[in-house]
Amino acid sequence: MSDPILRRNFKRVVLKLSGEALREPGSEDNISPEIVEQMAEQIKLAHQAGIEIGVVVGGGNFWRGVSASNRGMERATADYMGMLATVMNSLALQSILEDMGVPTRVQTAIEMKNVAEPFIRRVAMRHLELGRVVIFGAGTGNPFFSTDTTAALRASEIGADVVLKATKVDGVYDCDPRENEGAKRYEQVSFQECIEKRLQVLDSTAFSLCRDNSKPIIVFDMMAGDNIRKALIGEPVGTLVTAE
Repeated sequence: MSDPILRRNFKRVVLKLSGEALREPGSEDNISPEIVEQMAEQIKLAHQAGIEIGVVVGGGNFWRGVSASNRGMERATADYMGMLATVMNSLALQSILEDMGVPTRVQTAIEMKNVAEPFIRRVAMRHLELGRVVIFGAGTGNPFFSTDTTAALRASEIGADVVLKATKVDGVYDCDPRENEGAKRYEQVSFQECIEKRLQVLDSTAFSLCRDNSKPIIVFDMMAGDNIRKALIGEPVGTLVTAE
């Protein structure tokens, strides 16, 4: 199987972080400054290596719109609340990155002038060109779309080389590794194979966006060592999903 980016020499990337990963397991705090600092340190090292970095952070440590909807809340309202949760996480990451000396901008899909810039594609690209990390908050600005979809959309809009999905598993498997010890992990797989084998990579909308725009995806374990840094600078980690 040929792979046009096997070397993984990325210039511009979009990193998707789970909001739930910002919470210390068992803690009542929604955000662990220590965990955010660990993530920020890895982003800083990749930034110092010259990688242009966009970040999308979920809001699951505060609120999950789908879960609230399943408990009776009107879905659009629940999703808007989830978008606000992503902004809180974005500001937390920005604060720690700035303390580390990394120039950062938060851009939100819902306008909130006193907190962050509105998302404007060309402005975001200029920030990246000037060496600033851009954190995209408030999802797509629309209910019914996940932050996976936000990552796929922003990556397509700003011309990122790849979408890096940081998760709690070390790649894409042919079945759930938590339920099947014999689950096979793929080092590389095509979009078509993912469809044929019904492999879970991103949600269906996000996956379709990446497939239709030939945007590679890397799914990797964010909890292992310094995998965030490795993924950002192009070291092989996790599973690579490509068009071929």
